[in-house]
Order: sequence, then C-alpha cells, then structure tokens
Amino acid sequence: MATDTNQIIKGAETKMSSAIAYLDDELARIRAGKANPKILDNIRVSYYGQMTPLTSVASVNTPDAKTLLITPWEKPLIKEIEKAILHSDVGITPENNGEVIRLGIPPLTEERRRDLAKQAKQEAENAKISIRNTRREVIDVLKKSVKDGVPEDVAKDAEEKVQKIHDKFIKQIDELYAAKEKEIMTV
Repeated sequence: MATDTNQIIKGAETKMSSAIAYLDDELARIRAGKANPKILDNIRVSYYGQMTPLTSVASVNTPDAKTLLITPWEKPLIKEIEKAILHSDVGITPENNGEVIRLGIPPLTEERRRDLAKQAKQEAENAKISIRNTRREVIDVLKKSVKDGVPEDVAKDAEEKVQKIHDKFIKQIDELYAAKEKEIMTV
C-alpha cells in the first residue's frame, strides 16, 4: 500500500514540475528589453502552403543585446517571414535588406515595463493555480485511498509530503517571477 502513496506523490511532483517548466518557458517569451530569440517562438510562416514555425525555416541569432538577426534558409521566404512578424504580437517592425531580417529591440517605456511585469505576474499566478489544483487532486485521491484500505497514518504522511512538495514549487515560482520582474524593470 505504501508504494501506491509513493507513486501518487511522484505523479504529483512530476505534474508540478511540468507547471514550473511551462512557466519558465512562458516567462522567457516575455521580452525584457534584451534580444531573446524566444520572443519569436510563436511566429508561424507560410511555407509551401503549410504554417511552419519561424525557427524551422530560418536561423535566428543575437549579434548584440539589442538586435535579432533572422537568416532564411531560402531567399524567397524573406517576404513571408517579414509579413508574419508584422502580423504577430511581437510589436517590432522588421528591417529587410534582401539577405537577412533585422529586428532592433527598442528600449521599453515605463508603461510597457509595467504591462510586461503584470503579464509575468499573471503567468506566475497561473502556475501557482496549477500546482494548487494538483495538490488538491492528490489529497482527494489519498483520502479515497483510506476508504480502499490504506492506513490513515500512511495517508496523512503522504499528504504532508505533498504539502512540502507544493510549498517548494510555490517558492520556486515566486523566485522565477521575482527574477523576471527585476529583469523587466531594470532599465
């Protein structure tokens, strides 16, 4: 019976750590005034009639802290990539010289920084909700397992372990958010 509770706890930990990984990924997409290729992750380009991720049809480099350089693998794609960037929510006008596309990352205004910090806070809150939901689901499963013959003290110990794991991940979310907020607000 104890192995069942251990498996339940492991499952909860796996679910919670995937929420952290998702948060980390989402925070990386929020631009903070520095050139980060991840801000282009959601951009899709029409490639032979298929909507294809930008990173599958071009290389993206950061020659310096304020510039993204996009080099398409096929020259005719340059117009499609430019159009996709203009229609995206990146908010940066691309410069095309016929060979490559440059994206100059403009400095963020104070208002834009606050908006981005709010967005980061919302992503962190979503991750916390996900972790709390996982904890609640697992505790419900543990309470049901008592009815199915798991000793009450074993279930209580498992609940405490789940709570400790929950607390660890919530703390990690707070740290990730604090670091991102500092990055966004640093001029």
